[in-house]
Amino acid sequence: MTHQALRGFRDYLPPDAGARSQIFGRMRSVARRCGFTELEAPCVESLELFQVKSGDEIREQAWAFKDKGGREVALAPETTPSLARIFVDRAKSEALPVKWFTYAKLWRYEEPQSGRTREFSQFNLDILGVPGVEAEAELLASAALLMDEVGAKDLYAFRVNDRALAEGLGKHLGATDLPRYFRSLDRARKLPPAELDKELVASGVAEAARSELYALLKMAEGGVSDASSAFARIEALGIPEPGPVGLTRLRHLFDLVTRLGLSDRVVFDPSLVRGLAYYTSVVFEAFDRTGAGRSLFGGGRYDRLVELFGGPPTPACGLAIGDQTLELLLRAHDRWPAGEPGLDTYVVAVTPAEVPTAFEWVQRLRRAGVAADCDLMARSLSRQLKEASRRGARRALILGPKEAARGVVVERDLSTGSQRELTPDAVLPPA
Repeated sequence: MTHQALRGFRDYLPPDAGARSQIFGRMRSVARRCGFTELEAPCVESLELFQVKSGDEIREQAWAFKDKGGREVALAPETTPSLARIFVDRAKSEALPVKWFTYAKLWRYEEPQSGRTREFSQFNLDILGVPGVEAEAELLASAALLMDEVGAKDLYAFRVNDRALAEGLGKHLGATDLPRYFRSLDRARKLPPAELDKELVASGVAEAARSELYALLKMAEGGVSDASSAFARIEALGIPEPGPVGLTRLRHLFDLVTRLGLSDRVVFDPSLVRGLAYYTSVVFEAFDRTGAGRSLFGGGRYDRLVELFGGPPTPACGLAIGDQTLELLLRAHDRWPAGEPGLDTYVVAVTPAEVPTAFEWVQRLRRAGVAADCDLMARSLSRQLKEASRRGARRALILGPKEAARGVVVERDLSTGSQRELTPDAVLPPA
């Protein structure tokens, strides 16, 4: 009987497992450089915790079950509810602002497809306690640095909008069914024009108003836009509240990201709304600027979440980067890492008599910070050298009886084949 991974789950073999480790290691490094500190939450929480944020529909997506105590629990489908729970417990003693990052394995019972599996890893950045768009600017700047350092430089950009602006614009355009209007906007880049037009009509948007909306959407095509021109055009429309508040926020945010050197990768997109019941103002989404605008990850402001979990009013915003879409992006552009780095040194025993000495050398090298290994299977000299090359070692240290008698070892450069004799002191790196 053969056994395979369950549908929607993946095995990560060498070198891909090492490549993933490199990617998330770089993410951690960037997050710490940007002043975020790491938070780790349990992978199993009460189902109720996730229902507080997402309602009963989370039951359809969560890997939920009763534990041995009869309690309804779930494998974590996201980390934000756990973050909120932890913050509420510490709110009175936690100095603001809080900047946390998490790296977690998560589970959702969804239909597997390209870029979506039932088990996945996710990297989150969250900022709590900052009411202004300085927090969003910090998130976008940190995410940009993170994406650059994992190998995605010049491949991505961010679409940005504000829920209040979207609401004001919808009211101005005559939308009588705002939830349907928002859903239409959110699918604007996926729907054929005729179907989008039909959905907008059903939401109450008349023909002349649809033309105005299409003109605004056109300005955001291709991943570049003149945001100031779009903002001036919207302001001239005289949109009702809460639109002007959202417009003011976006102007301030775009001024900040320009000062941060991000104007080449931030675009105003009035079609972006995201998470109707979750996000409260600014929302953003990263996309593949070279691949038909594929969505990579998203985020935004969620000012009501902490209160929802019983905590004090706390402004908050965050983003979540999934491993699957990031891997697809890097592979599509031949930027996926090679994986585990090769060994520096492979120690070769010419005869069985040198095997104990080979083990000793390996330990000395490792303690000196050198990646080293040796044969564990009593193979011949030629087989050991082949193994050293297969493992990507830079050099082989060859221990033979004649050399041992003279107190030296042979160092072979495995890329050129050149050899030289070294004294034991010269083998180790300088202290």
